[in-house]
Amino acid sequence: MINLVKKDGVIKAQEVEPLKNIKDINKIKIYFRGKEDKRDYIIFVVGINIGLRASDLLQLKLKDVLNLDESIKDSVMIQEQKTRKIREFKLNKSCKEALEPYIKDLNNADMEDYLFPSRKGGHLTVKSLHKIIKSITRELNIKGNYGTHTLRKTFAYHIYTNNIQDNSTILHTLQKILNHSTPSMTLRYIGITKEVINDVYDGLNL
Repeated sequence: MINLVKKDGVIKAQEVEPLKNIKDINKIKIYFRGKEDKRDYIIFVVGINIGLRASDLLQLKLKDVLNLDESIKDSVMIQEQKTRKIREFKLNKSCKEALEPYIKDLNNADMEDYLFPSRKGGHLTVKSLHKIIKSITRELNIKGNYGTHTLRKTFAYHIYTNNIQDNSTILHTLQKILNHSTPSMTLRYIGITKEVINDVYDGLNL
């Protein structure tokens, strides 16, 4: 979701941002961990570690992440709703550590059950997730415009910034993961265009 803001008399779209500060990410984790229902904590941790669109993230079922013996899979394969393409991704250590106690606490769970159920039945909706992210960032006084895309953008932002110094191909890899048509689109999406430009100037010392 994109907020509309009025600037210079013109209504423009206000892009949702990634969480760039690790301290802010940890603040949200601590808050969600403190809740009795750990569902929102798992959505947040898994969301920022696998980079799926919210619509695909919320469609995940237990069978997508669990083996037949109910151990957590190393990798997951899904069909993306928007592109209809097959997407495979790994469940890293952070995902597994978050999922293990959550899955153990699910009572009478069926493999066809949604991983992130709604209290009204079915799975949590994108609109509801948007409200959750919006509410928590406001409550914790984290400045910026955040929503459902924040999870995917946070994943992409940190993949890029953690690897760009040592891996010159990371932007193209990330472009492929996000299914973007150009590298510049990926840079705009994760909100670091200005930072990249500044890096160019900082690196020029004639």
